[in-house]
Amino acid sequence: MKLHQLAIGARFEYQGKVFTKTGPITGSAEQGGQQMIPRHADLKSLDLPEPAMAPGMAVRKLDPLRVRKAFDAFYEISRQQATPSGLTVLEAARLDFLSGLK
Repeated sequence: MKLHQLAIGARFEYQGKVFTKTGPITGSAEQGGQQMIPRHADLKSLDLPEPAMAPGMAVRKLDPLRVRKAFDAFYEISRQQATPSGLTVLEAARLDFLSGLK
């Protein structure tokens, strides 16, 4: 499993340590401290899988163009507010998000 496949707050194991996902490319170790997790790293999820939906439950489908438009608006505001060092993290998160749409 890769980091972008985990939700914020999900627990995972990486290099023998237990982390909680705190951002698109970061995890917080149980022993304390944050660490950047490489995109290529193989992780072991420690959270239970989500229960399957009951038969007959409707699934709402999102319009990809509306999602992209909303995200682009959000990203532009975030970019304007980010510090120079935060722009690097923001851009990495943007690329992870966009690759998740494919």
